[in-house]
Amino acid sequence: MVKQDPPKLVYPCPYPIKVLGEHSEDFASVIISIVQLHDPLVREEHVTVRASGQGRYAALTITITAQGPEHIQALFEDLKASGRVSVVL
Repeated sequence: MVKQDPPKLVYPCPYPIKVLGEHSEDFASVIISIVQLHDPLVREEHVTVRASGQGRYAALTITITAQGPEHIQALFEDLKASGRVSVVL
């Protein structure tokens, strides 16, 4: 069996991120505002929100236009630094 390298991303490209955190009334708007600092073209239609079964947590999937790996890393760092995010994927 030949092991293949994963395909390389060609930037700029659509890049979905998943953000998990404790559910609150303003969770989605806070996360979207942070993401918009890195990609001003992100709008609510680029976001899907799912609550956990118990409703304690929320998962947002947001598709950004990634400009490069540094862009993605900077966004992830800002999301984690917000204190509102448990996991960013």
